[in-house]
Amino acid sequence: MRKTQHVSRSMLALSTTALLVMAMVAGGLARQDDSPTPTTADGPSTWTVDSVHSTVLFRVTHMGAGAFWGRFNDPSGEIKWDHTGQACPTFDVTVPVKSVDSGNKKLDGHLRSMDFFNEPEHPNMTFKSTGCTPDGENRWEMSGELTLLGKTKPIKVKLELIGQADLGRGHRSGFEATFIIKRSEYGMDWGVERGSLGDTVKIIASLEVVKK
Repeated sequence: MRKTQHVSRSMLALSTTALLVMAMVAGGLARQDDSPTPTTADGPSTWTVDSVHSTVLFRVTHMGAGAFWGRFNDPSGEIKWDHTGQACPTFDVTVPVKSVDSGNKKLDGHLRSMDFFNEPEHPNMTFKSTGCTPDGENRWEMSGELTLLGKTKPIKVKLELIGQADLGRGHRSGFEATFIIKRSEYGMDWGVERGSLGDTVKIIASLEVVKK
């Protein structure tokens, strides 16, 4: 009889424990279902271009043979983005002509002259986006307006999110924008007719931005 009572008490304790566990699980699931869906987005935010860690590269053919590379330093501007990786960012970027860097001071002076960028009259190039559509994960086909030598023209840009992180110096994101222009359409004709310098220019803007 005592053995039977002991077994009954043990089974009752196990049953009670099982019911309590089931109730806790059910309650946890209910709370989870009632909670809002988690998100990494804080809503559209303003991001500032980190000029030190950003650059604008350009490539043009030289003498019908080589692919000559140069760069512009110190780009500035702002980007509006919610950093989900899906929403379309908006760009407003300025590049100072005086920062052109070919690796040769004499050539830099020529590039800043009236033959090319005409820095005294047009000290900046600008790009402002007007919209974009997704083109794969963390990629977009962006539309915008490029202003060069005082002329503003519509342009298409391939945009890629390189990465994002917060390592203690602010939430940062990196973008790479690639587009191609014909410089003669902006009035930069030097060398085009003779073929000494290509008309088609590839531009790659690598921008690191910091969330405000």
